[in-house]
Amino acid sequence: MDESERDLLERLAAVTRPNVLDLSRRLGVARNTAQARLDRLEAAGIIAGFGPFVELSAAGFGVLAFTTLEIAQGAETTVLKRIEQIPEVLEVHKITGPGDLLCRIVARTNEHLHDVLERVLATPGTRRTSTVLALATPASSMHPSADAVARLTATPRDDTH
Repeated sequence: MDESERDLLERLAAVTRPNVLDLSRRLGVARNTAQARLDRLEAAGIIAGFGPFVELSAAGFGVLAFTTLEIAQGAETTVLKRIEQIPEVLEVHKITGPGDLLCRIVARTNEHLHDVLERVLATPGTRRTSTVLALATPASSMHPSADAVARLTATPRDDTH
C-alpha cells in the first residue's frame, strides 16, 4: 500500500457511516427512529464504529499468530503501554491460566513474526512468551478497523530478516 492508500484507510473509519434513510426504509421505520436507535447503540458502546472490512492477507499480512505473555508482578501497565505501540499486535486480552495476556499478532512472513516477537519480548516486564500459528481460519467474525490496518501498513517493510 502506498501513503495515499494508508491515508484513505486511516480517514475512512471517521466518515464511513450507514445511510440512515436506506436503513429506515429496510427496517420499515421513520428515518428519525432509525437515527435515534443508531445513536443509542453508539452511545452505549454497542456499536464501536463503522468501516470497511479489511482482509489482512490481501494487504500482505498472511501470518496470524496468538502469543501468550507471562509478565512480572506489577508490570502490566508498562507492558500494555509498550505493546500497544507495536502495530502488528492487533488485540490484547487479559486471561486466566498459565499466562497473563493473550495477543493476536499478524506479520508478513515468519521472519517478520520473529522480529515482532523479539520486540514484544524486549518489553520491560515481559518474562516469557509462547506462540502458536494459525494454519487456517475457517470461520471468523473478527475484522480489524481500517485505521488499525493503516497504522499496520505504515510500518517499514523489511522482509530480509
